[in-house]
Amino acid sequence: MDHPVSEPVGAQAYLAVCGHTHLFRGARCRIRGLADPGAFVTAPRPVDLVLRFADDVVADAGLRVDGPAGAVLVVAGYTTAAGTSLDGRSWSVRELRCEGDEVELIVAGPAASGREPTARWTDA
Repeated sequence: MDHPVSEPVGAQAYLAVCGHTHLFRGARCRIRGLADPGAFVTAPRPVDLVLRFADDVVADAGLRVDGPAGAVLVVAGYTTAAGTSLDGRSWSVRELRCEGDEVELIVAGPAASGREPTARWTDA
């Protein structure tokens, strides 16, 4: 799936650029194109995302904020450029912070449920 660099990527999806080829505890992604990053950090809302990893592979994802676990990043399965297949997974978010005109998302670790079978990311 190839997405242009301009944001938002789709009708309501935003590009999130990640610094590595996969997610892990402490991984960081920067969400681009939000109208008011400061307001988003103060009061996060569910959003659809397209994660672009360091190897230029993209994966559909979504940020959920309505559950008891706080913010959770739900990522669809994808294959890295090196050919490693990664199953879909849910990740707890440790922190959202404003970095200029972007929102930096910092992964805490796997969410309690670990895996997420659904393809519906947000309830927009």
